[in-house]
This record gives sequence, structure tokens and C-alpha cells, in this order.
Amino acid sequence: MKKFTSLMVVALISLAAISQNKTEFTLTLKDGNVVTGEAKITSLTLTTDYGKLIIPIKNVTSIQLGIHPDNAQKSKLENLVKQLSNSNEEMRSNAYKEITSMSASVIPVLEDISYSSNYIPGDFNDYSLNNAISELKAVHSVPNNYKTKDVVFIDYEYNMGGVYTFKTIELKTEYGTLNIPRNKIEKIDVMYYDASEGAGMKTFKLFANKHISGNKDGGWLKTGIMVKNGQGIDVVSSGEITLASLSGNSYKPDGSNKNSSSNEFKPNSSTSTYPSYGNTVYKIGESGTAVKAGANYKGKATSTGMLYISIYETVYNASNTGFYVVKLKVR
Repeated sequence: MKKFTSLMVVALISLAAISQNKTEFTLTLKDGNVVTGEAKITSLTLTTDYGKLIIPIKNVTSIQLGIHPDNAQKSKLENLVKQLSNSNEEMRSNAYKEITSMSASVIPVLEDISYSSNYIPGDFNDYSLNNAISELKAVHSVPNNYKTKDVVFIDYEYNMGGVYTFKTIELKTEYGTLNIPRNKIEKIDVMYYDASEGAGMKTFKLFANKHISGNKDGGWLKTGIMVKNGQGIDVVSSGEITLASLSGNSYKPDGSNKNSSSNEFKPNSSTSTYPSYGNTVYKIGESGTAVKAGANYKGKATSTGMLYISIYETVYNASNTGFYVVKLKVR
């Protein structure tokens, strides 16, 4: 009986730990709005050209949603496109109205038709296929460089294209539960909070070939974590990078370094609060000032906004290698 009771206690503790895991989605909508809330999704199924992948949500960084072609309507669309060239204006108008009332999924099909060698533009420009495609893109907020596949970014390092099928996403927000249709969503950023890492702790990777503070094109990693003035910020960093921009010398998050011909790291003796090369740094808001975090940091926010993290170096070189693992917590 005692053994059974002990097992029950262990099981309940395990369940309690699992229940503390939290997945937070930040949805960037096609109309420019951003919605954040908790999602009850543990994994996603991505159908690729090589088979189906079931990806644990804790490994997903973000999902860029594409426009899936509705090829089942191709024959119907081909007939409507032919009617756009008809000499009868009413028929052209009706065909145009029907096409432009359709969903965004017909856009790639229409573009395929327009590129086809069988397509011959008509003599009338009032209801042209190109105008219909442009109007559909405007109605559904679809950019010209859209993708026909969804792209899932994994562990801040890899990405895979395929089809992620869902109708809506249910988000639990501070304003209530929202059900947001897929066709309204442009991008999903995923934040997974693992109870085993401690409440509110989130892990990131900073890659030296991208996340450099001097890189004006994506050098600062947007964590998705909001912080308020006066809140505590904990940063724990580990790893090793090599900076081609600094003669190929290697660095650690605390600023210790070794030159390309040395086998040992030289400790960083600087006591300055100003960042040293190789330090993990953070800032609050896009225009915030870089704050030295190093390998182990505990401090307080001096403003309110989104947290960004990076590796301190004023010059960016894409030949840099290595990465830091950064654990971040707001308390």
C-alpha cells in the first residue's frame, strides 16, 4: 500500500510539472495587428515532399504561413479566365467578379494559368487576369513574394517547408479566448516555457554568423518577451564563438577570449559595465541601449518594452562561427 501511495505521489508531481509547461503564440495578422496568447498545442504535423514530420512545439521557433494552391478549382478558373476575353462585356464582368470574390488559395493557380503557354490574353483590358490577381492580393493582403508552402523554423537553426493544415488557432488571452482563422494569419512566433527550466525561463540560441549587435539586418534576436520598468531580468549564457571580424579569435559570453594560435582562454579582467567583445548583451525595445549581460546576469529593467538579445561586436562578418545558448527569465 505504501509503495502504491509513493507511486501515486510521484505521478501527481510529474503531472503537476507537465501542467506548468506553457506554449505562447504571437500571431502577426495580415492586417498588421499582433495578438499574443496561450495555445494548447503540443506538436504540429508538417506534410513535406519527403513525408510527414511531427514536430514537438517546444522545438518550433516560428511558422511563416504560405498560400496553399487550390488546384481542385483549376478547371473552373481556366473557364472563367477564358470568359475574361469574351466579346460580351457582361460576361467579362461577371467572370471577373466571381474570380475576385474567391479565397486567396486561387492566387497561385491563377498565376500558373497566366504563365502557361496556353494562355493568350484577350483584346479587352477592362477585366484582365492580371488585374484580377492584383485585386485578390490586395483584398487578402498577400504580398508579391508569397510562398506556396508553410515554413517552420526549428530550434533557431533549421527550417523546413511543407503544408501545416489547420482552420483556426484558439488563443487564451487576457481579454478572453479568441479563435483566429488561418487565412487571417501571416506568421506565428512560438514561445515554449518548460517547467523543468524553472517558471518563466526561456532558452534561445545566438548564432555568431547572424546575431551580432553590429549587424543591422537581424543582428538582434527578438525574444517576444515583454518587460516592465523595474522588473527583474536574469540571463545565463554558455557556449563558444569564433569571430572572423576579430582576427578569428574565440570568445565566451563573459568576454574571455583566446587568439587563433592559443589553446587557452584568457579571462576578461574588465570590471566595466560597458560590454566587451563577445559578451551577451540585451536591450529593451528596438532603439534601446545595449546592456552587458555576460555569462550570468541579474538586474532590473530601466524601461518598458520587448527584450532583444545579441552578441556584442561592432563589426559584422558572416564568416563568424559558433553560438551561445542563452537562458532568459523575467521576474
